[in-house]
Amino acid sequence: MDVEPTRLTDEDLRRFVLDRLDEDEERLAREELPLLDEAERRGRFRILRSDDGRELLLVPHDTHAQDHRAPAPFAEKAAWLRKEVAGGADRTVLQLIASAYDTHHGWQEEWRT
Repeated sequence: MDVEPTRLTDEDLRRFVLDRLDEDEERLAREELPLLDEAERRGRFRILRSDDGRELLLVPHDTHAQDHRAPAPFAEKAAWLRKEVAGGADRTVLQLIASAYDTHHGWQEEWRT
């Protein structure tokens, strides 16, 4: 009888993302580049301000930002992502955020989008 591997839950993925955001805040405190910012630089995704500037938006790598949109500071992005993740972001959004941390030993290949 074949046994299907156990799929990690959305809660596992949520915890992974929140823990990595904590580590990124520690990196920033040591004046190191957070992995979240590095993932944006590599073009994995972007976190942009909405057209009216009131909120942030997570957009996949294949979306191009208009030049007039200034990047959000890490602290603002991290606070916004925490709220989104804790508030029940769907698995696709969680996977996109988690992709910033795919070099971490806790990364699971099944999370790749």
